[in-house]
Amino acid sequence: MNAAPAFDSTPPRRGGIGRRLSNLLYRRSGLLLLLLLLPPLAWFGIVYLGSLFALLLQSFYTFNDFTGQIERVLTLDTYVALFSAPAHIDIVLRTLAMAVAVTLACALIGFPIAYFMAFHARGRMKAAMYLAVMLPLWSSYLVRVYAWRLLLAKEGIVAWVCAQLGLGGVLEAVLATPLVGGPTLSSSYLGMFLVFTYVWLPFMILPVQAALERVPGSLLQASADLGARPRQTFAHVVLPLAFPGVVAGSIFTFSLTLGDYIIPGVVGTPGFFIGQMVYVQQGTAGNVPLAAAFSVVPVLLIAAYLALARRLGAFDAL
Repeated sequence: MNAAPAFDSTPPRRGGIGRRLSNLLYRRSGLLLLLLLLPPLAWFGIVYLGSLFALLLQSFYTFNDFTGQIERVLTLDTYVALFSAPAHIDIVLRTLAMAVAVTLACALIGFPIAYFMAFHARGRMKAAMYLAVMLPLWSSYLVRVYAWRLLLAKEGIVAWVCAQLGLGGVLEAVLATPLVGGPTLSSSYLGMFLVFTYVWLPFMILPVQAALERVPGSLLQASADLGARPRQTFAHVVLPLAFPGVVAGSIFTFSLTLGDYIIPGVVGTPGFFIGQMVYVQQGTAGNVPLAAAFSVVPVLLIAAYLALARRLGAFDAL
């Protein structure tokens, strides 16, 4: 008769450091989440917020015009110079007016396109419209801007079409208007407005279209069953639900117009915009504190716009 096997009282061997670390992370899910989020949070805190803090700090320095050196003494003199000079105020107001005009134009043009894409386009037509909206984004930004400069030139196709339609006199009258005109259409506020609207329009269409896609069809059917006309359904059902998408798109168009310096430099008038002032002051002039102060202005304007949008409840449905 065989003897029963002896009982082995030796404790089981523990796994290596990898096994123990795996068990620790399994038991402490919060620690695992922290380790996963640590790299992007570090990038956000050091690179993004750190650069903004450095920019804000530079704006509190002053620039000595006599020595050409930056005096690293905390003061508000740069902001006083920024908001006390009429020329600087004109630059801020000019940029703000252009950003508002471009945002409104993109909303008025982009909403019908997004509405058609969301509720009427199907199959290949919808794919073709997506392609048409996104195709300009696949080409170079500079190529598009310079192409528009050629289109808006004095001998360009836009002036030719206006002449063929008998609108040459109207175009000349518009260009003679100080608020929107300039020497030529390619060197005018109107031309700059057209280019801005064209370049940023996809950034309005896509968020609005995404918001309209989330509108439940049952709400539209219920509105029709309750006797609402299509106009009433649009005003009281579709438009409120699409408003967050319009706000999201307007954030893109408004902020991108505020900070752009290429379009005003290529298609624009001699009047400076905020982006141009930042580029000139930190480059040619070397006045980094003034450039930093100008850079803070769009940040404050966007913060005020976001606060207003939140107060109006635009982010509740996002």
